[in-house]
Amino acid sequence: MLITTTNTIEGRAISEYGGIVTGEAILGANIFRDFFASIRDIVGGRSGAYEKVLKEARETALEEMAAEAAARGCNAVIGVDLDYETVGTDGGGMLMVSASGTAVKIAG
Repeated sequence: MLITTTNTIEGRAISEYGGIVTGEAILGANIFRDFFASIRDIVGGRSGAYEKVLKEARETALEEMAAEAAARGCNAVIGVDLDYETVGTDGGGMLMVSASGTAVKIAG
């Protein structure tokens, strides 16, 4: 499955549009990771725990979107957009990643 943020694919013709496809992932961040990430934020540096959760959520959302495109008989998704949000009371430690794009069939 070819996935791209662009609206065209260089050298490939779009033969059919399958419509908008989406994928979502909502993951909870462990309270201990939250605590250690806040310490890291105070002393500086990157939060490896949050980066890992963010990567997992992004990959899950993209996989769900690609699966929906494949179910429609498409072999690519163009114009992909990723959105990141925190959900719950005061952010609630829940991270939501949503991916959306247009499912298409491309030749070759």
